[in-house]
Amino acid sequence: MSYSKIKSDVFFITKDKPWEQAAEGITRQMIGYDVNIMMVKVNFEKGAIGYIHDHFHSQTTYVESGSFEVTIGDEKKILNAGDGFFIPPNVPHGAVCLEAGVLIDVFSPIREDFLEISHQKK
Repeated sequence: MSYSKIKSDVFFITKDKPWEQAAEGITRQMIGYDVNIMMVKVNFEKGAIGYIHDHFHSQTTYVESGSFEVTIGDEKKILNAGDGFFIPPNVPHGAVCLEAGVLIDVFSPIREDFLEISHQKK
């Protein structure tokens, strides 16, 4: 992929964007991105698990709806609609969905691995 060509459409229309399977009970839509930043809408079914993982990206997340038990490093909190969190690079983190909901993730720089998975499915 050429870095100059990595960018999303200017507008995001929910009904026009496909959902892709991220994990069992978890789907996502790419909202907007270029090489520096990416926003992703992530839908969780009750009981779905975002297993503990880490990456070199900075991440901040807004809880749009639902309830989640979020682990960041050694800390664990239950977060609900309107709450959010920040994850520094390389810090292990994960989430368990307690009540079906949606997270809005923002990454910097872009999660190229998400785009590679998306393009492989086409």
